[in-house]
Amino acid sequence: MEYISAKTIVTKTKNTQWFGTDYNMNIYKGCSHGCIYCDSRSECYGIYDFDRVRAKENALQIIRDELRKKVKTGVIGTGAMSDPYNPFEKKMLLTRHALELVNAFEFGVAIATKSDLITRDVDVLTDIKRHSPLIVKMTVTTWEDKLCKIIEPNVALTKERFAALKCLSDKEIFSGILLMPVLPFIEDSQDNVLKIVRLARENGARFIYPAFGVTLRQNQRVHYYQKLDEHFPGIKDKYIKKYGSSYRCASPRARELWSLFQSECDRLGLLYKMQDIIKAYKMGYKDRQLSFF
Repeated sequence: MEYISAKTIVTKTKNTQWFGTDYNMNIYKGCSHGCIYCDSRSECYGIYDFDRVRAKENALQIIRDELRKKVKTGVIGTGAMSDPYNPFEKKMLLTRHALELVNAFEFGVAIATKSDLITRDVDVLTDIKRHSPLIVKMTVTTWEDKLCKIIEPNVALTKERFAALKCLSDKEIFSGILLMPVLPFIEDSQDNVLKIVRLARENGARFIYPAFGVTLRQNQRVHYYQKLDEHFPGIKDKYIKKYGSSYRCASPRARELWSLFQSECDRLGLLYKMQDIIKAYKMGYKDRQLSFF
């Protein structure tokens, strides 16, 4: 494992509307999942040699010192730029120890991941839930394991992610699905969307938050198109004709899929609006804190 220097790790978030987070925390840089669509490999983020995972030097000491100095507690988001449960985490335990610090200083946490390794830390997550808001977002873009291995080659299979979701929900940890990106001409079928929604409900998900399309820019677009040519011959031409150089590439079936998705979530009692998800996982904590004081 290569280490890189870092002056700060827990930073104030710029978008509190994204799952109600107050801070961001990235312990690792780069990602080995190999997802063909990943936006984080874009030049604008400055993560060169993106497929190589590096850990931030003295990360736990930096996190401890920063949490100690925070005047206000809140929810710390992690997993936006680099999955906190990459394969190296199994031995390094940096994410686990960071969560222990989050727990000790009584912050909440919002975790985004594609790994079933998160179930290892159910004990720490359960402790955090006792005093602060906690949400786990498991990314799922296809219900088919065969397709999953093509578009997300080094990630836990879809069935393994749903099993992890079941484990979390059985422990009453507020968790659900990030249904994004839904790749145009590859994953944007009624069958794929409906099966993901139903599997989410069967495995205890409380919510699904979707994006029926993908974003493309800079070197990310080049990488994605190379993978399309490799695995889905002819699909790249459809992208070029439909989207040109557009950043947002919404599925041509986005409206149809949204209507179908909404109806099925309503039928099954799954949340899908951001404000409803935030309200649900934070419910009760503010009142409890006020009553304490």
